[in-house]
Amino acid sequence: MVRRRIRVARLGCALAASTFCTVLGPAPAQAATAPRQATVEEQRLDEAVPKEILARSGFADVAPQFTHKLAAARSYGAAERLVEREGTRLWKRAVDRVQGRGPAGGDLSRDDDRPLYWARLGLTRELRLWEPGFDLSETDRSKLMDRLEQTSRGQSTVDYPEGKGFKKILLTGFDPFTLDRDIRISNPSGATALALDGTWIRTADGQLARIETVTFPVRWQDFADGVVEKALTPVLPKVDAFTTVSQGRVGRIDVERFNGAWRGGFPDNDNASSTGQVPVSDPATQPQWTTTSLPYKDIVAANTGRYPVYDHTDVTEIPAGATDPVDRPDGPTPGSAARAGGGGDYLSNEIAYRATLLRDRLGLGIPGGHVHTPVLQFGPGNTDPATGTVTDPRFVRNRLDIVAQMKAIVRVAAQ
Repeated sequence: MVRRRIRVARLGCALAASTFCTVLGPAPAQAATAPRQATVEEQRLDEAVPKEILARSGFADVAPQFTHKLAAARSYGAAERLVEREGTRLWKRAVDRVQGRGPAGGDLSRDDDRPLYWARLGLTRELRLWEPGFDLSETDRSKLMDRLEQTSRGQSTVDYPEGKGFKKILLTGFDPFTLDRDIRISNPSGATALALDGTWIRTADGQLARIETVTFPVRWQDFADGVVEKALTPVLPKVDAFTTVSQGRVGRIDVERFNGAWRGGFPDNDNASSTGQVPVSDPATQPQWTTTSLPYKDIVAANTGRYPVYDHTDVTEIPAGATDPVDRPDGPTPGSAARAGGGGDYLSNEIAYRATLLRDRLGLGIPGGHVHTPVLQFGPGNTDPATGTVTDPRFVRNRLDIVAQMKAIVRVAAQ
């Protein structure tokens, strides 16, 4: 999800993950809907493409079964237990499908991240509109919603085995986005997270490593509310390396060197917008820039796959003493104000900024930073959202190649 005011024409779209230090308060995001209504994001479930994706993956039963179970909940405690169980079950079901365990549930390729995305929205819509037979305050409903998001994104099940002799790696991904442009879209960062969760690899120097993964929403308000920090603060002190991942530019992979403390306002999945300083706790000590600690030279030099990999150092800044933003190909200058990091000014950049800021505030000397995957493209003849199909052989091949290359990059980053 790359978004930049000056360079947007050549950057394409992308995403990312982030930092703790309790968020001060909501950023100035526009409200998407009134209370007790489905959100803009959830309303897209009624379109033909989400229904087809759910049917062709075997996930069409997720929301109806959840609705039936919700109707039987007679207390907040029962609802809380149900949300915990069903959210965790959905994440595990999606991971199992992608990793080849159990039935495919349909003819949609197993590597697809979209069934999880649309099934989760089915659950959140049902919970948002649910009218229980007992008093449920909006505060308690919000707690249930938050827990459903956390459990269905793998955030509550990050679990490294006890013992030594292996490395612990964390990887984050994102939901699909820009759905009003093409509702068929998939996000290879989310597909990578599903493919690698709970897996073991050998690093480039021969060490055994365990990968755990989580995903994040493409919504400004969730980030302002501290979703990244809440998920990563308990985990980062336990890991040996981390990478936040999002979809970026066409035909290339970028290791983003610098991350900026600025939101550019591009609409999110709820069609809400937010522009201004990235909202984190203790803004008096908030830096304008953070830097990757991933071994970017090694990653760029390694033969990880078919897409070229770049050490990306471009930023947009307002130089010290100036008022107008300028592009800098070699990173920020001293005292400048951020207007876009290497990952742009959307949520890709923000998750990278938050995660690396959290690394620094916790005093962790571990490799960590952001990697942008290539844009996942449909095959020739299937580029028109109005007439195209939800999948094609080139689309699947591209996603599989991106996931395989991301796994190879993680192997290098963790050495």
